Amino acid sequence: MIRISAIGGTAMLAPSHLYRHMSHLSQTAGLQRARLRLSLSLLMLALLTVLASNATAALQLSGRLEWVHKVEMRAVENGVIDEVLIAPGEHVEKGQLLLRMDQREAQAASLEAKARVVRRQIGLEDAERELTRAQELFDRGLIASEELKDAELLKAAALAELESAKAKQAVVDVLLERTELRAPFEGIVVEQNGYRGAVIYKTLQQQPLVAVAPTSQMLARVLVTSDILRRYRPGQPAKINVRGQLRTGAIYSLGVEAIRIDPDGAVYELDVIFDSKPDEILRPSEFVQVTLP
Repeated sequence: MIRISAIGGTAMLAPSHLYRHMSHLSQTAGLQRARLRLSLSLLMLALLTVLASNATAALQLSGRLEWVHKVEMRAVENGVIDEVLIAPGEHVEKGQLLLRMDQREAQAASLEAKARVVRRQIGLEDAERELTRAQELFDRGLIASEELKDAELLKAAALAELESAKAKQAVVDVLLERTELRAPFEGIVVEQNGYRGAVIYKTLQQQPLVAVAPTSQMLARVLVTSDILRRYRPGQPAKINVRGQLRTGAIYSLGVEAIRIDPDGAVYELDVIFDSKPDEILRPSEFVQVTLP
């Protein structure tokens, strides 16, 4: 029970009860401050947790598809296109014939080279017989050693001429082989700029006759700043969303030179490689979503 005394008509608490009342108010204020500090601590912890999760969260970027590489094929000698066996967009197997130049001149040169080899082979056989005969005569003391050495030199010269003829035949055979353009790997025909009857000059080919790209793998290319680029290394895993299907891939290459300069800094290319399915046709410049770890 609180005692109240009247002094000068004003009600006042007794000193002992006033102390207890002030102490109670002080404890209440301290409890409120402690609760406030706890709330602030929990808020800071939650904020740090969110920041940490954002720092380690996967990075999602929009990108486009590109060929892993593309092989452009041109004629290595002047000539006339004799036959074109493919069309753009056609799938080809490794070694498949794509285009053939007129081979008559190259075939004639090949026949001449083979005949030259045969002549040199006959010449070598004659030289060997002469050397055998000279050796027999020398052994019987009928000729001098100089004549034997001459026969040995004739055989060596005949052998050298044969090897030279074989080398020339190999060169001619390569030129004959190069009158045909064959697929270097399994893939798809990207370009076809040659037509039957067209005259081709090897030094005036601005466009390739045929271009082929592999279809077993594709690249997903995204544009990133240097800060993001520094986070990654080739071989790190990545995810690619292609036409609603999620694929697993790996970082293939990191850009070295900036492709443009934005207000936020330089922009570089980052390529992710992934396997494509044999029954699908993926085309460059299709949009995809790339998720980086």
